[in-house]
Amino acid sequence: MAKDLLRILESVGLSDAQAALYVAGLQLSSAPASEYAKATGINRITAYNTLEEMVHQGRFTLVKKVRGKWYAPVAPEYLAVDARKNADALDRSLPELRSLQGTKERKPHVRFFEGWDGVRRIYDDTLAARSEILNFANSAVVRKYWPNYDEAYVAERVKRGIHLRGIAPDDVMGRRVHGEDKKKLREIRLVPAKDFDFTNEINIYDHKVAICSFASSPQMFGVIIESKEVAETQRQIFEMAWRYAGRK
Repeated sequence: MAKDLLRILESVGLSDAQAALYVAGLQLSSAPASEYAKATGINRITAYNTLEEMVHQGRFTLVKKVRGKWYAPVAPEYLAVDARKNADALDRSLPELRSLQGTKERKPHVRFFEGWDGVRRIYDDTLAARSEILNFANSAVVRKYWPNYDEAYVAERVKRGIHLRGIAPDDVMGRRVHGEDKKKLREIRLVPAKDFDFTNEINIYDHKVAICSFASSPQMFGVIIESKEVAETQRQIFEMAWRYAGRK
């Protein structure tokens, strides 16, 4: 069995024995506990108890035959659905979990990300926002590095019901993006491109400020600053800029 597969299954909540039995089950299809024990090297009693546990969890199905109980794993797609549900549930509970921390424990937290993969992780974090996203961005820059940005990121943001207010340069791409505001759950105000040609993108949401730098692909990086005070100050700066942009 591939160790990578076992680690992935363990990362979504399966124990080492459960992961081994699940992978073995995909190969066995349907079999009694004794065959699972033989295929994995797990003690027969442990294999039986673990399989019964996974039946109750909905990860295995059980068929009673004359010769005993036969077990079969559910399709991998079901595990993926459960993993996403658990991740979404955790995201929804983050504000409540944070509220349980004492104020002394709520220290500012800064995370640094390098390269395009790192920057993508920052965008993923914004999709867990429980508040409106406030955004300074150059509409053309991110789409240069992420051609399907609208289909992949914007569509997911809209699906999750996260509203965005943004300030962007008044250029060809900025006007095109601005023209689709209503159906993309956002409101963008344009400012003169000759005066405000943003090369960095800033997103303010919840108690976080995310900054992405698109200087060039190899040097691309970003940071997420998690601090109520920093986020509130940046939110006020955005509102000041928003009023200026609204005069145009």
